[in-house]
This record gives sequence, C-alpha cells and structure tokens, in this order.
Amino acid sequence: MSLLGLFPLSFFLWCEKTHLGLWIKNGTWTFATIETVHIMALTVLLGTLVVVDLRMLGFGMLRQSPSYLAQLMAPWTYGSLVVIILTGICMFVSEANRLSRSGPFAFKMLLLIFAVGTHFTIRAKVTGDAVSLGSRLSKVVASLSIVFWFGVALAGRAIPFL
Repeated sequence: MSLLGLFPLSFFLWCEKTHLGLWIKNGTWTFATIETVHIMALTVLLGTLVVVDLRMLGFGMLRQSPSYLAQLMAPWTYGSLVVIILTGICMFVSEANRLSRSGPFAFKMLLLIFAVGTHFTIRAKVTGDAVSLGSRLSKVVASLSIVFWFGVALAGRAIPFL
C-alpha cells in the first residue's frame, strides 16, 4: 500500500522542493521540533476524545453527560486537531518522496480519514444528545472512535520502522 497510486511521483518531489520542505529538511532541529509539537497535540487530542468516548461506554465521569463533556473538550479537541494537521503537513513536505512509498503512512492517512469522518458525522450526532446514553449505537461509535484515533497514532509510530 502506498500513495504513489493516487498521485504522480512529481507531486512528492515538488513538495520536498518547496521553501517549506527545504527549510524543514535542512534545519538542524526543525523537523524534531515540529514532530514534538505534533505528538504533544496528538496526546491532547487523544485525551479529550477518550474522556468523552469512555463516558459513552459507561465509564468515568458518570455525573456528566457525553454531550456536556464533548462541549467542554471541544476547544481542546479542535485546537489540537488543527495543530496536528498543520504540523503533519509540514513534516510531510519535508520527506514526501519517502512517505509516498510508506505503507504505514498510507494506512495512517486512511485511518485519519475514517477517524475525522466518524468524528464529524455519527459521533457528533451521538454526543449531541440525539442518541440515548448507553445505547448500542453510542457504544459502537465510541469504540470506533478509540480504534481509529489510536490506530492513527500507532501507524504514525510505525512510519520510521517499516
């Protein structure tokens, strides 16, 4: 599995030759700093999502509704998602050619599409009080959310090794 089937090689080579790509690639600490911010933002995102998802599964913070917790966590969730996307783009353009051939990177992108799609569609409806707490749908959505987002993190961790 790779991204070369979706985009031509020239696209990935162009990404690396942009000013941003060259600056990150040639900087001594630039990539490491961006990656650190990326991982910290992912940690915040996972934390905010897990709080709500565990509540939807019937664990923790039982006095609070999933809807309330989702609203409470929303600024942190969306802020960290923006940071993750921006830092992810920066890291991608600095090594696009290598990532175009990376199976774990392609898998991460696929899981990211599923995670974001699930979050902004069915999870948004479930946490918006449209579904009764403890319903089967609520538990399935929370489980999918956890699997998709932690899958994104694990696939990202596999990129340097596979």
